[in-house]
Amino acid sequence: MKKLDIYIIKSFLKPFFATFFVILFVLVMVALWGGFDEISGKGVDMGFILKFVGYLALTVVPLAMPIGILLSSIMAVGNFAENYEMAAIKSAGISLRRFILPLVILTLFLSVVDFMFLNYVYPRATLKQKNMFMNIKKKQPALALIPGTFNTDIPGYVIKFDEKYGKKKNLLKNVQISDLKSSVGKIKIITAEKGEIITEEGSKYMTFILTNGNYYEDHSNKRDKKDKKIRMPFSKATFETYEINIDVSSFSDSDLEKDNFDTHHAMLSLNQLVQFSDSTKVVYDNYLKGRSKNFVLAIGADKLKPYPDSLANNNLNQDVLKNFEVKNKSVVLDNAIRNIERELNNMQRTTQSFKLKRKQLNLYDHEYHNRIAFSLACLVLFFIGAPLGSIIRKGGFGLPMVLAIVIFVVYNIITTTGKNMAEESALSAALGGWLSTIFLLPFGILVTRRAAKDKGIFNIKLFFDSVSAKFKRKKKNS
Repeated sequence: MKKLDIYIIKSFLKPFFATFFVILFVLVMVALWGGFDEISGKGVDMGFILKFVGYLALTVVPLAMPIGILLSSIMAVGNFAENYEMAAIKSAGISLRRFILPLVILTLFLSVVDFMFLNYVYPRATLKQKNMFMNIKKKQPALALIPGTFNTDIPGYVIKFDEKYGKKKNLLKNVQISDLKSSVGKIKIITAEKGEIITEEGSKYMTFILTNGNYYEDHSNKRDKKDKKIRMPFSKATFETYEINIDVSSFSDSDLEKDNFDTHHAMLSLNQLVQFSDSTKVVYDNYLKGRSKNFVLAIGADKLKPYPDSLANNNLNQDVLKNFEVKNKSVVLDNAIRNIERELNNMQRTTQSFKLKRKQLNLYDHEYHNRIAFSLACLVLFFIGAPLGSIIRKGGFGLPMVLAIVIFVVYNIITTTGKNMAEESALSAALGGWLSTIFLLPFGILVTRRAAKDKGIFNIKLFFDSVSAKFKRKKKNS
């Protein structure tokens, strides 16, 4: 049995390493595809780019691990069945459970490795990769400008535009530049229909060439009184072409490998996630208490008496409106309605802030459960792949590859759905993190039982025979 176990493990490890590195390469290329044009040719040396790609590869290793286990388990067991080695092993009195036992132990070991990687290596790699990417954008300030938002990354300016286009992504539409260098607000505002960003390597200035726009500048002083500010003049002009130079020397001096932020949920270990989640919950609970207290005070609910017999004046009627004359009842109702409407408007304005705080808390809780569930996914996917290989009796990269892709796509869809629902509080963070495992575990048990009994996943003939037999019995009874 020792020789057989070693042979089974070798037969599994060969396709596992091959598929693992192929999948890892594909995942790295997919992740790099969207952002490589923003780091290549931007004055960044090749050593830095290789280091960035290395950290990026480490972030996708936990994703490549379960895919590799799923595909290699289908291929390895499928090869055994296709070459009739499975039949020979069963004829020797060895059951399928005993046959895959060494693979189960090996997969359990790989699950532990995946868990350790997710807890220690993955957070550090994500921290370095994301910070390096953000620092590259700071090295080239034009990359940090995002369409449709008020960009405040460049000190002293607020820049907004609707669209960034062109081969070099340096052409802008509907540009607005606000100068804040005087520290008294937006006293200088420039708007234009189109704009172009020009940056030269080594230069400490970024040049905006604006076309068809307007210029406005307020000349009032911060210390001036209100009436004097009203009388102070301002400059206003239109232009066909206007050029503005912005000092970006502070960006060129930045360290590309400096860690500027480290509180993202993907950058924390499990212990750090628990600590951060607990501290965030305290802030969140205090926020809710403060909002509820303000609401109670605003509507005057704190002045209500808890019991009718505790009224200060026993002659007052419990029905509040009956204590007023007819002409005053409308006044009371109008005041109450305005009070409630004002508070409802306040609540609607703070709804987005409430959602963001809740979403942030959900993300930390979900990440904790998702990492544990993702580690066990290696074992769950193995118990789907190995029995499937025994049933389909096909090795190689053909049918096993198709089955592995379909299964993992289903797994990934369920995982993403669980994350989105947990993020929006439609599901608890724990259930959202374990959702894909909960869905696929019964399927793994089913195919394992069917393979152990040398049966297919679904016998269509048996299904139709049972349905036909039921109809015959009903007809006979009638």
